[in-house]
Amino acid sequence: MHYINLSGYKFTKLNDLEKFQHELLTTCQHLGLKGTILLSSEGINIFVCVKPETLAPFSACIHAIVGPLTFKESPSVEIPFKKMLVKIKPEIITFGVEGIDPENAPAPGISAQEFKAWLDAGKEVVVFDTRNDYEVRLGTFKNAIHLDIQHFRQFPEAIKKLPEEYKDKPVVTFCTGGIRCEKAAPFLLQQGFNNVYQLEGGILKYLEENGHAHYDGECFVFDKRIAVDAALEESDTIQCHGCRQPVTYEEQQSTEFVEGKSCPRCFA
Repeated sequence: MHYINLSGYKFTKLNDLEKFQHELLTTCQHLGLKGTILLSSEGINIFVCVKPETLAPFSACIHAIVGPLTFKESPSVEIPFKKMLVKIKPEIITFGVEGIDPENAPAPGISAQEFKAWLDAGKEVVVFDTRNDYEVRLGTFKNAIHLDIQHFRQFPEAIKKLPEEYKDKPVVTFCTGGIRCEKAAPFLLQQGFNNVYQLEGGILKYLEENGHAHYDGECFVFDKRIAVDAALEESDTIQCHGCRQPVTYEEQQSTEFVEGKSCPRCFA
């Protein structure tokens, strides 16, 4: 049996959150889905695993609530989630900055193909990785700038430490699937960056269309697979039982890796 992992989001004003929570949970349980759906007054964020035959009815349910929504798909031979959760949250991606409105005032987007063309041509561009440090460690775009943050809430403060000269250069932000950039990129515009784009569909869309061109390593995903390679297939990376950090295949060969106990980062 093969499964399809769906990730997708949409910023759109939602009311009656408890009603939608009940509808979604009932539908997902009826279809036998597992994963997590986050609901907020600002929109919806979805990570679920479906069987091929349940994709259409699930999509119809989402369409009835928020309208058209494009999913990013990746295959797996197992269900990478343990249960089905539908949660109501203050934000569908926690940022903690008021005045950011991705629905009505987004930053311009750049497609995966156009971004690759920029990189192929050697265009001068500042590439910002908006993800957390443990995600960056597994893989990122060549020459990308990361902010050494442990949570997306730290992004606004980290931006203040960047050189002023970046504000006059073309900037492209990226993350796993695009949702963090929906807030990070408009925030950069608020902070005086003059030419900001967000990578549409994030790393996952880029790898789907371009493979590993200009990208080194794997991509961390927030489910039991831990990470996927450039072909969007589950990699050999696992999660440390001790510190919950991702552990690559190479790190698993270390004498400091003790299965179910420690990895080179927490051995001491």
